[in-house]
Amino acid sequence: MRALTWQGKRDVRVDTVPDPVIRDADDVIVRITTTGLCGSDLHLYEVLGAFLDPGDILGHEPMGVVEYVGPEVTALKPGDRVVIPFNVSCGSCFMCDQGLQSQCETTQVREHGTGASLFGYTKLYGQVPGGQAQYLRVPFGNSLPIPVPDGPPDDRFVYLSDVLPTAWQAVAYASVPPGGSVAVLGLGPIGDMSCRIAAHRGAGTVIGIDLVPERLDRARRRGVHALDLKECGDDLPDAVRSLTGGRGPDAVIDAVGLEAHGSRVAAAAQGLTTLLPDALAAAMMKRAGVDRLAALHTAIDLVRRGGTVSVSGVYGGAADPLPLLTMFDKQLRLRMGQANVRRWVDDILPLLTDEDPLGVDDFATHRMPLEQAPDAYAMFQKKQDGAVKVLFSP
Repeated sequence: MRALTWQGKRDVRVDTVPDPVIRDADDVIVRITTTGLCGSDLHLYEVLGAFLDPGDILGHEPMGVVEYVGPEVTALKPGDRVVIPFNVSCGSCFMCDQGLQSQCETTQVREHGTGASLFGYTKLYGQVPGGQAQYLRVPFGNSLPIPVPDGPPDDRFVYLSDVLPTAWQAVAYASVPPGGSVAVLGLGPIGDMSCRIAAHRGAGTVIGIDLVPERLDRARRRGVHALDLKECGDDLPDAVRSLTGGRGPDAVIDAVGLEAHGSRVAAAAQGLTTLLPDALAAAMMKRAGVDRLAALHTAIDLVRRGGTVSVSGVYGGAADPLPLLTMFDKQLRLRMGQANVRRWVDDILPLLTDEDPLGVDDFATHRMPLEQAPDAYAMFQKKQDGAVKVLFSP
């Protein structure tokens, strides 16, 4: 089959690799019909190479059609249409029963002290082959895949793999009161969808902050108060407070993460690790790694006293400094973590099977053959051509 493989920093290639096979009795093999390019894939493209091997298959936002099922699979049959969550979760352990599929005790990567395995996402999360490929082996076939109806195009459902539950959790964790206010830092796929979901769930004021004109315009068309970070500069806190009664928003969602703009020292440290041998770079990142924290610090500054900061952007630093004096003094709540995809499916799926209140049908800005994935990664990282969401057709 053809699959997108990691080969080095800013070097991904579509190669011919062996087809996946059923290994366990509850496996299924899915023929991928659509698969997404995620902002967190860019962290692999740029800074997390120490935890990858050449040839690793990337991608964690796939959907498709079941081709083969293991002998113990009773919930699915060949021909069924499914979306695959990015968490590899068993559905029956203590953590899964708590709705914490991203902490699944069956697939936790204990070697690295991390949570549940993820499709297509480094040794830290199981080094499981990903979904930017023609076929994907999916374990836990009776509980992990999400069956979806035939009929609507893939665009209606593919975001159940990551974008929708990640944004839904970000808003749920933000605890925005009815009619309240929320600011969203970063208007990439997760930030954009977080704005839509916050408005759908009853937020009265939704503020989006970015520095890419196309992303700002896209948010404004959905009724978001979109602020250009380049125009606001140091006046951003005043601009946000002017929209929120002078005190700041009830909640701020950080949808940016570890590669935020405006963190030059941390950016230099991240760049240094990519020049080291993998073993040394991995040890350094696990013990003394730092993230670019400009977005998180901005969130802490903007949110009102007694408010909530919800973090959906990926962070990976082991030695990140936080302004605890400010956080304590402002009496902030901080919630974060990988999205628990299965936890939110029942809330989201009804919004996809009737009308389209979240605008998923035209959410993608680019649809490309998988063979063009290397160009898409470069375009998306450079924020060129208005790229917000890219979908591949294997």
